[in-house]
Amino acid sequence: MSHQSASPRRARGTRAALALLVAALGVTMIPGVADAAKGKKKGQNITVMTRNVYLGADLGPGLESTSLSELYDGAGVVVNQVDRTNFPLRAKALAAELKKRKPDLVGLQEVALWRTAPYSLDVFPPKATEVEYDFLKLLLAQVNKSKCKKGKKGKCLRYKAVVVNEEFDFETPVNDDTSDSDPDRNARLTMRDVILVKRKAGIKTRNPSQGTFPTLLQVEVAGALPVDVTRGWTALEAKVRGSAWLKFVNLHHEAFDSSGQNDTNQGTSVGRGEVRQAQAQSLLAPGGAATGKLPVILVGDLNSDDDTVQPNGDHLAYNAYVAGGFRPVDTSKPLSCCAGDPNLVIEDIGDFDHHIDHVMTDSKKVKFKKGFVTGRFPVNGLYPSDHAGVTSLLNVPSKKKK
Repeated sequence: MSHQSASPRRARGTRAALALLVAALGVTMIPGVADAAKGKKKGQNITVMTRNVYLGADLGPGLESTSLSELYDGAGVVVNQVDRTNFPLRAKALAAELKKRKPDLVGLQEVALWRTAPYSLDVFPPKATEVEYDFLKLLLAQVNKSKCKKGKKGKCLRYKAVVVNEEFDFETPVNDDTSDSDPDRNARLTMRDVILVKRKAGIKTRNPSQGTFPTLLQVEVAGALPVDVTRGWTALEAKVRGSAWLKFVNLHHEAFDSSGQNDTNQGTSVGRGEVRQAQAQSLLAPGGAATGKLPVILVGDLNSDDDTVQPNGDHLAYNAYVAGGFRPVDTSKPLSCCAGDPNLVIEDIGDFDHHIDHVMTDSKKVKFKKGFVTGRFPVNGLYPSDHAGVTSLLNVPSKKKK
């Protein structure tokens, strides 16, 4: 015979050993049992997003004006561009991103409020009140349109704005009619950063706060008018379902300090990227918004990175956070910034060659699980924003049992 049959006793012993092995593996594969056997705690999964929604126009024509007539004409270019970039349409695409990723906490930047008034030179302080575009109201109206299924818990997606910080606020006469050179009306832009929280998702919040960075870029408008580019941050403490309390910070650092010399509201002149570096350092200073006893999750448009920008100053703010104990918990594949055309119509994916929208943490206990980038392609002929959205699925410490 070419082979011998196995002994019945040996076969039964082998089957018994395999059964024991399978049973042991089965126990370790039961969710939570393997970790419990090792004495580990799983923690709580949460999802966070940072989303720059784009104010709707390139402000350069107004900010770079050298006379009042240039300011009025430049402002006209800006407001006409806001009309073309059509936020009511873009809000639908941005809402679709939120509905797809369902983040628990969202940091929004450039949530513009555009208002108008009859022509007047009395613009200090800004006074226009007639709303043309309220980006926050328009976005929430779209995202909260999702249908609620009766009797099915968790099927009703709703968001609320918990912290809203009004920052740059500027009004000027505008010439938005090219048929003549006279101003037609006044236009007012109020920039806001906002934190959204998902409702009915087991999320508790407390201690909402907001602030303005001490160091701001100062630009000279119309050749003689110094204007501070006011930027800041928003924050709150949150407990997401079974998590321990954590701190969530949303920010937007300066975008226009990439010249070799930049004036500040402090009466100083600093180098490339040093305004946003000072802004980062203010959050990291003792008592700053990005400090404290709780784990911090920091999101926002840093306008800075360590490997997708040149080492010419644009990396300084990001490196300040790293030096302050923060590390990235997001994805840079694919890259998330930025659409090159301020009109949001050029379909060149090569424009997205920077990673300046970040999710970071100062806690080793916060673990990165998965990242997503949304909004890199046009929807209905327009990009949703000049930035893409960056979302992170994180595992954070669980609430300690008493």
